[in-house]
Amino acid sequence: MLTEGLETLEGVTFHDLYEAYPDFDIDVRREQALLEAHDIIVLQHPFFWYSTPAILKQWEDLVLVHGWAYGQDGTALHGKKLMNAVSTGARQSAYSRDGFHGTTIEELLLPIKKTAELCGMQYLPPFAVYGAHGMTRDEMHDHAARYRAMLKGLVAG
Repeated sequence: MLTEGLETLEGVTFHDLYEAYPDFDIDVRREQALLEAHDIIVLQHPFFWYSTPAILKQWEDLVLVHGWAYGQDGTALHGKKLMNAVSTGARQSAYSRDGFHGTTIEELLLPIKKTAELCGMQYLPPFAVYGAHGMTRDEMHDHAARYRAMLKGLVAG
């Protein structure tokens, strides 16, 4: 639901890894070119098992390589911004020190933040949609509108 209409949002390139690579055969050069062409990268994904979907982890392993994304000559991403847009099945209260998970979504996303920093990128606070499993259609539309507004704000600077 969050992705509806993003293809028409000016200044935003929507790129679905599952659609582009149904066989998980990621075109590394294409992905690196997409990253080089954009100043802000949003990793949008469901958050399950305290991590990203398998294809996004594979994408990280293949695309963000030493000598290109990080390391002495790895400056391709320096100065860019990175953030996560995640959806969870659990309510927001579950992602707190006193909640079911005993930690926040920000803390659970620390590996991605550290990856961004290693690549010379600025990590922005995540956009999170909590409780997706029990959400009404109206609530989904409200979150989609907030997400679209946030993306427009990023594009506008």
